[in-house]
Amino acid sequence: MTTEATTTDLQVFIESWQDWHRAQEARISAPHGFLAITGLHWLDDRPQRFPDAPGAWRTGPDGVVVALDDGEELVVDGTPVRGEHRFGVLAERSGVEAVWGDAVIEIAKRGGNDIVRPRHPDAPLRTAFTGTPAYAPDPRWAVAGRYVPFDEPRPTTVGAAVEGLEHVYDAPGRIEFELAGRHLSLTAFPGHGPGGLMVLFTDATSGVTTYAANRSLAVGPPAADGTVVLDFNRAANLPCAYTDLATCPLPPAENRLPVAVEAGQKIPRERGGS
Repeated sequence: MTTEATTTDLQVFIESWQDWHRAQEARISAPHGFLAITGLHWLDDRPQRFPDAPGAWRTGPDGVVVALDDGEELVVDGTPVRGEHRFGVLAERSGVEAVWGDAVIEIAKRGGNDIVRPRHPDAPLRTAFTGTPAYAPDPRWAVAGRYVPFDEPRPTTVGAAVEGLEHVYDAPGRIEFELAGRHLSLTAFPGHGPGGLMVLFTDATSGVTTYAANRSLAVGPPAADGTVVLDFNRAANLPCAYTDLATCPLPPAENRLPVAVEAGQKIPRERGGS
């Protein structure tokens, strides 16, 4: 390979990473992204009112219900609703959104609990956002691995950023790879898109230069022979790295890597990073 070709390939690699990083930033700082969240409200059978959402909210066997006062209105699926509105029973890790003026009210189920999580574009965390620090992209952190499926998906319980909350994922397999001269593996969870995978991990940089609790890495569908690429340059912060109003899962114990992955996103400035 010529020097010119090598330089071109590196530039393409860097530009692709920059596109990814910009997309990550745009997603979390969108008008109704995670930085716009103003409250994490846990529902029970007692009607509760919150300062950042209209109505009195409760949940029970039939799901989430809001009772709106006179003059209060939400827009659900494009339709204005007043009075009492029933959102029904939500599936785990699912949610619906209701529009309230320029805000969006997220109604979701996390760890078996129904929550209301309003998102306001003028939230101070969002309006003060200046971007996420990250390591410079380096091709040496794009590592070849091999996906090894389990005979059956393994229910895997992990903790959460919120104390006492648990998430359960069906892990379809693990990814084996070498890094820093070590034979390593990561339990994989289902990712976005058909056949895609996602890994949650910590490493020796966690709590030093990268967020202590977790980082996530999307992995494309394995090739026919199980080959995958772990591009740690794209190790991303989850919302809990920025805000306490998130319920992000923690990595399973076996995904604590004993090496320093000096790649990907660093500790957000919101948590003291630089």
